[in-house]
Amino acid sequence: MNKKDLIETSAEKPIEEQAREQTGQKQIRLYIDEKNMRTDYANAFRTSETAEEVILDLGLNVVRPSGEKQEQPEIIFQANDRIIMNYYSAKRLAITLSQLVRRYEQQFGEIELDVAKRRSGEKK
Repeated sequence: MNKKDLIETSAEKPIEEQAREQTGQKQIRLYIDEKNMRTDYANAFRTSETAEEVILDLGLNVVRPSGEKQEQPEIIFQANDRIIMNYYSAKRLAITLSQLVRRYEQQFGEIELDVAKRRSGEKK
């Protein structure tokens, strides 16, 4: 079994099994408190790191038109939220996001990241 298989296998495990593995096989009850939860939208992110933590800034790419027709517009990254997590949580997040995107693409087709291809309707 290679590293990719291990990542895919762990991402497909039920949340209860993942929790047992993360707590040394102890059985736990998980309660989710959503009373202070906020909802934000982000279409852009920036990452940085330290030896112990991953820093994820979330925000919006905002186009600022130029005053002159010859000049290109500028994009401003408006950072709104910062998430700081340890590498263990970052890896679990990466695995979970990878699984979500894979399921989405299986259902709806590949997500094209090249804006020019999306605009022209080209397929790979």
